[in-house]
Amino acid sequence: MNKLLYLLLFIVFTSCGSSFSSVEKEIIYNSPESPARVLKITESKDSLILRTRSKDIKKITRNKDLSALIEKLRITMEAESGVGIAAPQIGINKNIFLFFRLDQPEHPVEVAINPKIISHSPEIICFQNDGCLSVPGKYGNSQRYSWVEVEYTNPNGEKIRNKFLGGSRKEDYTGIIFQHEYDHIQGILYIDKLCEPK
Repeated sequence: MNKLLYLLLFIVFTSCGSSFSSVEKEIIYNSPESPARVLKITESKDSLILRTRSKDIKKITRNKDLSALIEKLRITMEAESGVGIAAPQIGINKNIFLFFRLDQPEHPVEVAINPKIISHSPEIICFQNDGCLSVPGKYGNSQRYSWVEVEYTNPNGEKIRNKFLGGSRKEDYTGIIFQHEYDHIQGILYIDKLCEPK
């Protein structure tokens, strides 16, 4: 009976944990106020992580490791002057990314946890001059939906549903940023979707 009780307690405590490995925690907490190293496709070990499909985050609210990861991603994105960053880009294969809301005044940064694309435009556009922090020194045109309807959880545990538009860099392309970052957590890079504009 005692063994069964210990087993149940173990399951309860481990399922309530942060769900981050010791290696991931080392990345999160290493020099907390400094940006993380951005993984590059040109490095073979980095490439393996960037090409791995990420996993959902189970515990969202009251998770100090998740809060620290969000801050680490924010610091890194700012240091790299990016408009979005996904956790795999700093070596953490979890379904979370940050992205600029170009559709809102002052372009706030939003956090998408366990995001999903639930609907999209029937047509595909060729978005010009896509770039990536993990593909240094290169730009290319990528195939994207002209709009996406998405669902994700914010850091407060609230389910968010939005429709984001895409297009050119001269207009609101929040939907393109979302798709780019969403691809990262699927292990996909923009260079896998290259196209030539008509």
